[in-house]
Order: sequence, then C-alpha cells, then structure tokens
Amino acid sequence: MTRSGLAALVLSAVAAASAAQQPASEPAEPIRIVGPIYFVGTQDLGIYLIATKAGHVLIDGAMPGSAPLVEASIRKLGFKPEDIRVLLITQAHFDHVGTLAHFKKATGAQVAVMAPDDALVKSAGKTDYLFSGQTRFAFDPVTADRVLKDGDVVEVGGVKLAARLTPGHTRGTTTWTTSVEDGGRSYNVVFAGSTSVNPGTRLVRNPSYPRIADDYRRSFRLLESLTPDIFLGAHVGFFDMDAKRARAAAAGVQAWVDPEGWKRHVAESKAAFEALVAREQQPPS
Repeated sequence: MTRSGLAALVLSAVAAASAAQQPASEPAEPIRIVGPIYFVGTQDLGIYLIATKAGHVLIDGAMPGSAPLVEASIRKLGFKPEDIRVLLITQAHFDHVGTLAHFKKATGAQVAVMAPDDALVKSAGKTDYLFSGQTRFAFDPVTADRVLKDGDVVEVGGVKLAARLTPGHTRGTTTWTTSVEDGGRSYNVVFAGSTSVNPGTRLVRNPSYPRIADDYRRSFRLLESLTPDIFLGAHVGFFDMDAKRARAAAAGVQAWVDPEGWKRHVAESKAAFEALVAREQQPPS
C-alpha cells in the first residue's frame, strides 16, 4: 500500500470515529428495509426496529434527549413504541445508548447487553476506557436485565438474533446476525458493531486496555467469516444508506442487498486499523 493510501485509510478511520462525537440529532425519514426490519434512526445514527406480532425489538438508541425523534419515526411507520419488548445495543457509547434508560422506563422492555458493556451502561459511561471522566459523553445509567455472552440468542416473535462479540471499539461491542423472510426469500442480515478506532485510543504503546489490538483482530476475523446479504450499521455512513435509500424507491429490498459492500467495509476497516497500529509502532521522531 502506498503512503498516500495508508494516510487516506487512517483519515477515514478517524473521520468515522469522530462522527460519534458530533451532534447526531437531526431526524431522518424512517423506512422499511427488509421483512420486519425498519430504520428509525437519525441522519447519522443507525437505529432499527424489528416489528413482530409478539412485540418489537429496538437495536441501539441515539443521543441523550433524542427519544422523541425515535418515537416519532416508530409511530410514522404505524407501530407503537409501547410495544417494544427488548432493547439491544451494538456498543455502550452515549450516541448509541443515550435513550436506553428512557425506553426501558417507558416500555418496561428487557435490556439485553453483552458483557462487559453491561458494566459500562450501568456506570453511565464512567468506566469507559477512553471517555471516562468526560461528562459530555455521559448518559443515564441502565442495569441490564440479561447479560449476554458471545453466541447467545435473543428471540421475539419468531425472529432470532445472535449476539456476536466484536470487541475493540468498546470491550463489549456486539454485532447482531439474523435471518428474515421477504417476498418468499430468506435474507441474512448483519447489524454491525463499530470497528473504527476513536481518536485518542492507544493500540500498542501503553494500550488503552490490555490486548485491545488483539480484540480488534479477533473482531475482524469474525466479521470476515460472515456472509450477509444485507448489512446495516451503528452509523449510516458505514453502509452507504443514503444511496441505498434512494435506490430502494424503485428496487425495493434489492437495493439493500450488498454482499460485496460488506467485504469492502470489513477490509477497509481492518486496513485502517492496521495502519494505525503501524503508525504507533514507528519509533519516536
């Protein structure tokens, strides 16, 4: 890889990570993606409703104070936020769990969180390896009703979601996988946890937490093994949502089918991570 290409990958990782620290409270039009899966997020944040006759699942939340935006999107689709039965997350950062406490209180839904992110949401972000002590990244604390381990399955209304541990971005970052039916066809769907490296994270020298680089590499190996038809993410830029949304007006579900895009996303994220490792390993100038 050329030096300019390496720099571009590093900048891409930093830009993606920085998005989580920027205001992400602008509303976005909700849309059905495939089967029972709907997008109910913001202009930046991927938030997903899985609607079933037995109740709904909400994957990720949004910035603190953004619950009315998410609720409005759910109602616009014809569903009731009160029917949410399970609350899931991909990572315990304030822009993904900022509404978790609100929805738990408002719906009585079960909160299921991958260990050790359960401790992070309970601490309101105070135990985060990077953001601890920074009040602007805080959120209301939540105690998980169910603590997950890698491979655990959450099921509501016949929809089974497998929790896969993909640590690094947080220690308990979670990638969710499922299979849904639409138009007589089955689609494998992945809700990818973030693999970007937030600015300030130390991977090699005095690492932000022990074996963080090993965790990231473990995550990339797992993600490389997945073969989704459709992939979604914690941030809409990860899966080019705007372009797919535009195509969906004519192409429907097929606009979201993108197995090659998944491979590119994982490969680019992995390359950006390795570029940051290589930069840290360079001797001080």
